Amino acid sequence: MAPIVKELHRRDEFTPIVCTTAQHRQMLDQVLTLFGIEPDYDLDIMTAGQSLGHITAKATERLDGVIGQVKPDAVLVQGDTTTTLCGALAAFYHKVKVGHVEAGLRTDNKYAPYPEEINRRLTTQLADYHFAPTARARDCLLSEGVDGKAIYLTGNTVIDALLWVRERVCVETPAELPKDLIGSTDGRRVVLVTGHRRESFGEGFENICCAIREVADALSDTLFVYPVHLNPSVREPVYRILGGHERICLIEPLSYAPFVWLMNRSTIVLTDSGGVQEEAPTLGKPVLVMRETTERPEGIEAGNALLVGVRKERIVKELTDLLQNAHKREAMTRENNPYGDGKASAKIADALAKELGGNNG
Repeated sequence: MAPIVKELHRRDEFTPIVCTTAQHRQMLDQVLTLFGIEPDYDLDIMTAGQSLGHITAKATERLDGVIGQVKPDAVLVQGDTTTTLCGALAAFYHKVKVGHVEAGLRTDNKYAPYPEEINRRLTTQLADYHFAPTARARDCLLSEGVDGKAIYLTGNTVIDALLWVRERVCVETPAELPKDLIGSTDGRRVVLVTGHRRESFGEGFENICCAIREVADALSDTLFVYPVHLNPSVREPVYRILGGHERICLIEPLSYAPFVWLMNRSTIVLTDSGGVQEEAPTLGKPVLVMRETTERPEGIEAGNALLVGVRKERIVKELTDLLQNAHKREAMTRENNPYGDGKASAKIADALAKELGGNNG
């Protein structure tokens, strides 16, 4: 959402008001600092061990208060988080128009990803303007009965953000990165790992970690770098199975700039993230997706990414093959990124100007 905030600030016809729920406090603060955004409202709802029900109730109640006070012409929500659904629902209760950024992504499995698939499906029902990142996402919306006049094909704003940050990290290595980590990547193949999906908690994460350790044992010229998510259900198996290995570097979650630097330096990205499936191909990096299904099939079809699931044997096989086969890696980086050209924010602002007409909101 940051590129949209910056784009709206540049245009005289808009008065953007930024409200954050701080569903993930530390991650949010890193992004706000990087992009120079100061929220007008910071609801700070995060508490230790919060459940999905607790997040939903608290976010909806507090967003309801903000929208009632501000009385905006439109509310923009992005993606598929619980905050996205709550923002759309609170706006609907006030009969305020809702614009959904990154609309139309689907897996057709309500538990994968969980709870994101339902969050974005319900948000579609509440939204008035649908900003679809790809033609497939637009087609999904049309197949569900969304009026084509309310759908705008824009590309994804994550590409706008990535290109903005890449220009800056290429000039200077981010200070947040550990110095010994930077040195240890020299002359080595680097696998960047991200993993945090709720549907993989338990056996799935055990399999993922065992697969990474097996490949690290076998390939002495490969370094694994894993910024470990703060969720205890992730950290426990990761540190228990992968901790102490000389070729596996477990670090704290990174802010966006150093993460982009690492992604740009990596040989392969091993992930269960949604956004990374779009970002890595933009940087020319092959992606192995540790999920059984994805709402971003465009990358799979283009050959930028490959679904490997969460079975240990499959991850080991595909990761080892890709690390040892330079021609295969090159083939996965040859195709154009299907997720946008870095101009999504301008297209969304144009659409809002058209839809809201003379309103200054």
